Amino acid sequence: MVKRLSHLAALLAVCWCAPAALAQGESKFEISFPPSAHAGPITGRVFVALAKRETPEPIAQVGSWNGQTPFFAVDVEQLAPGTPVVMGSRAAGFPASSLKDVPAGDYYVQALVNVYTQFHRSDGHTIWAHMDQWEGQHFTRSPGNLTSEVRKVHLDPSAGYDVKLELTRVIPPVQPPPDTAWVKRVKIQSQLLTKFWGHPIYLGATVLLPKGYDDHPNERYPTIYIQGHFGLGAPFGFSERPTTGGRGPAGYQFSQQWTADDFPRMFAVTFQHPTPYFDDSYAVNSANDGPYGDALLEELIPYLEEHFRMVRSPHARVLTGGSTGGWESLALQVYHPDFFGGTWTMYPDPIDFRRYQLVNIYEDANAFQPPGFEYNVPERPLMRSAEGQVTVTMRQMCQLEEALGSKGRSTQQLEAWEAVYGPVGEDGYPRPLWDKSTGKIDHEVALYMRDHGYDLTYYLQKNWAKLGPLLKGKLHLYVGDMDNFYLNLAVYMLEEFLKTTDAGATFEYGRPMKGHGWQPMTNPELVRMIAAEIQKNAAGH
Repeated sequence: MVKRLSHLAALLAVCWCAPAALAQGESKFEISFPPSAHAGPITGRVFVALAKRETPEPIAQVGSWNGQTPFFAVDVEQLAPGTPVVMGSRAAGFPASSLKDVPAGDYYVQALVNVYTQFHRSDGHTIWAHMDQWEGQHFTRSPGNLTSEVRKVHLDPSAGYDVKLELTRVIPPVQPPPDTAWVKRVKIQSQLLTKFWGHPIYLGATVLLPKGYDDHPNERYPTIYIQGHFGLGAPFGFSERPTTGGRGPAGYQFSQQWTADDFPRMFAVTFQHPTPYFDDSYAVNSANDGPYGDALLEELIPYLEEHFRMVRSPHARVLTGGSTGGWESLALQVYHPDFFGGTWTMYPDPIDFRRYQLVNIYEDANAFQPPGFEYNVPERPLMRSAEGQVTVTMRQMCQLEEALGSKGRSTQQLEAWEAVYGPVGEDGYPRPLWDKSTGKIDHEVALYMRDHGYDLTYYLQKNWAKLGPLLKGKLHLYVGDMDNFYLNLAVYMLEEFLKTTDAGATFEYGRPMKGHGWQPMTNPELVRMIAAEIQKNAAGH
């Protein structure tokens, strides 16, 4: 009996290890990694990209909301070296939703695993997410992630295929640009965020020095804090050479003015504060992201003011930024009206959630389709051209985010907002504002976002008696009338409210057909405008 059981166990082991015959029409990828690439098991998300062109590498072609390179992904938990994960027709995909939908043909294929870190947060939740490695949550170039070599294969879903890929390459560490005479970089560990995440979390800043800084050791200077996405480049794209770095010719032209004798003397600073959910924290405290607002104001800015000769006065701390940085610049000014001396806010992310792009998250039932239609219900757009052509819908963006990461871990825009503004779900991950497959809005989440102060128009209305005197003359907003993401609509609503007050806020709209990224002045002109305002306000200090 023992001998028969042993023989049966051996037979079962052979059957278990032998590859199963491919069913007619079945298509799959098998992805594994050797111990030489990663010694221990991996929890994370495995991707396969199917590209028609060889360069850039297939995995570098994925992740964009209007991308045309199909990719597919599955989560893995404690995947051991040498053990393949099978990716079949049920894998999440974009823009094709299934491997079955990929047309037959020749493709360059490549796999990647986005490695997650386990966080034991101080709120009692334990989660897995990607720990940024100072790449700004770009998983296709994040240090420590593994990729395979590129293979050219013929895929035919009608006949079926079984493609094996091995993750043998490790993405190397990021090499920050070196400091120069003009540009200095800072990176510090945040004690507040480290405590919240149960893991070392870092904040950074890139500082552009004023002309004559080293020649006048007793002089202090005001500071422009430029908000925006993660980046290690110099503020305002400052570039000391016309052909490298910065923003090309514009960055070099800016540097020519910044270093001129008649240009205003001040610091320009950008922040680096990526989170496990996005490349930027939105500079506020958050139930999901932790106390980033406190960390910036209580740790990073004091560190900068201690190590650089900055004027430590509200009138000499001013803000600007566009898009994500636009929302941040306005939020920092509104939340801390007696710490900052003014904001020049460009094309901000939704600042009134009655216009969360085109969605009214309080009244609409569905994010994918507008109300008021019984037949031929149109899809709700997320992005348009300046001429009005819809290029991406809300539904398509949610499909992309679902393919990039489960449980709100796509590190893309809609889920970044949910992580910043929304509550923590029972599983420890951000609770979605709407169902990613149906678009049905969860109004409890919507009201949480509003009542916790992230709807900036609502926050101002509720607290105007206190905030109004502190914000007088400090709010300046700029947006194109055809913003590609419909962000102008929320700005109109804020203006409607502020017109009923004595805020002295200014609004300027780019017309006609000015899209996302429009601002009415060059960066040198913006700096001169801000410097004039600082000088005017300095008289009272």
